[in-house]
Amino acid sequence: MTERLQKILSQWGVASRRQAEQMILDGRVCLNGEVVQLGQKANPQQDWIEVDGTRIHPTHRPAPIYLLLHKPVGTVSTCHDPEGRSTVIDLIAPSIGVDAGVHPVGRLDVASTGALILTNNGAVTFGLTHPRHAVPKTYQVWVEGLPNASTLEQWRKGVMLAGKMTLPAEVRVLNPGRNQTELEIVLREGRNRQVRRVAEQLGHPVRLLHRTAIGSIRLGKLQSGQYRYLRESEIKFLQVQAEAIEQALPDLRISEPDLKIGVSESKGHKL
Repeated sequence: MTERLQKILSQWGVASRRQAEQMILDGRVCLNGEVVQLGQKANPQQDWIEVDGTRIHPTHRPAPIYLLLHKPVGTVSTCHDPEGRSTVIDLIAPSIGVDAGVHPVGRLDVASTGALILTNNGAVTFGLTHPRHAVPKTYQVWVEGLPNASTLEQWRKGVMLAGKMTLPAEVRVLNPGRNQTELEIVLREGRNRQVRRVAEQLGHPVRLLHRTAIGSIRLGKLQSGQYRYLRESEIKFLQVQAEAIEQALPDLRISEPDLKIGVSESKGHKL
């Protein structure tokens, strides 16, 4: 059966789908000795596929790994950091970490803590980080002061951010205080540092930000710096999200901002 090369590379754990598309655009992928074009198909059981001059095989794909990490403060959500800071991959055993192609799915900025999924399944990464995905993410957020009813309603309905309205959000007061208020916020989009930017714009800067859940996958009692394997039901949830994006966007190209996995944390989905 033939499939698009970017999908094959993603399924085999060579790269995320968007990274694979960029590799093809850069002329790094060959099919039966010829440089391929974006959208070209191949039969993974019959064709000779090369990346940077090296043949790849289905056997190159490691067993799929799905982890939930409690990201601590001060750790960057990347595989490598040019500034030498501690990364989330440093918290994972080498045998199931970068050696197996594991990478973070999306980002939490360096000052934020909480739930972060790591996997070596490029299709899952693509599905959960694509701008059109609608997987809810739940946060505990401590902001300065006490937002009034009007401010909270504005946050819920949407705020103009960099010329574009944010999607409606669920915002609930957990612990009001004169100097500091604890909120629970549920987002269905992942714009860059969205929670912090909206809070700042509304006059209540974030003091602490902690992600407690990604969809139905909850952090629970997992301690800071620790990780666990996802349960079967949680893996199924991720696969369903990835399949939904795959079906909705069968001919997606590099029109969206590239997903930067394993580089500095200056770009990407950070909250």
